[in-house]
Amino acid sequence: MNAPGYVTESLALLQAFAGRAPLPRVKALHLPPPPPPGGMRGEFCALELEDGSLGLSYVLLGDTWAQLTAHAASHLQAGDDPLVVAQGYASGSTLVRTIGFAAVNALTRCLCTRAGFVPPSSRDSLGQLDPQPGETIGMVGHFTPLLPRLTAAGAQVVVLELREDLVGERDGVRVTLDAAELRGCRKVLATGTLLLNHTLEPVLAQCAAAERLVLVGPSVGGPPDPLFARGITLLGGSWVEDPAAFIDTLTAGTPAGGSLRKAALAPADWPGWDALLRRL
Repeated sequence: MNAPGYVTESLALLQAFAGRAPLPRVKALHLPPPPPPGGMRGEFCALELEDGSLGLSYVLLGDTWAQLTAHAASHLQAGDDPLVVAQGYASGSTLVRTIGFAAVNALTRCLCTRAGFVPPSSRDSLGQLDPQPGETIGMVGHFTPLLPRLTAAGAQVVVLELREDLVGERDGVRVTLDAAELRGCRKVLATGTLLLNHTLEPVLAQCAAAERLVLVGPSVGGPPDPLFARGITLLGGSWVEDPAAFIDTLTAGTPAGGSLRKAALAPADWPGWDALLRRL
């Protein structure tokens, strides 16, 4: 399959990083406990590099968690070259792509740490959308924890989903399978799952009217440059402060607490990938 442009651009940026400095090897892949049947809570794995850098990836696409549990060892070993692993982000296999995406995020964190870049903390968990009464906000992916906060502000929400069983309208939230319903939204909030399942670009094509286009979620941690170039106005991710403590909470299925903080990155906050490389 042909990978989307932002995928190939991200991998090219990582290749440039590898050309400037030796990269740490893969240390381990950490998985969360079994997800509850039918649960809507997000679950993520973490790929750890030898320098402590972590990259997160969503594991609830289809049977990804079960596939990772059964077969991850055949695709990833301690000591592997993370740049080679990251190439899997372009794969048509969900399993390989999930691991590759985590490697992309881990290498991005590695560069930021080496270059001394720390993103600003998020002012809220809504991607700084500032929901207003009466407006309709688009949401791509059923980001359950955020819905009550949007509707409490008086906004209506249109959620674009892939799951037919979620379609319907209740409590100010309309779930649809039709991406064209995003065309009337001036604010759109999308989960990082778009980056994993390679659906970002077709969704962006429906968001030409959006003045604020926000990607949020723990797995939003790859190179920002290709995303800002495509009109994303804010990236809201998770910045791990204490890798060891975070891994403990992830594998136990407990809240991360102070082991991470919510970060928000706008184009004006980002010096650029090339600028970070020049700091090495």
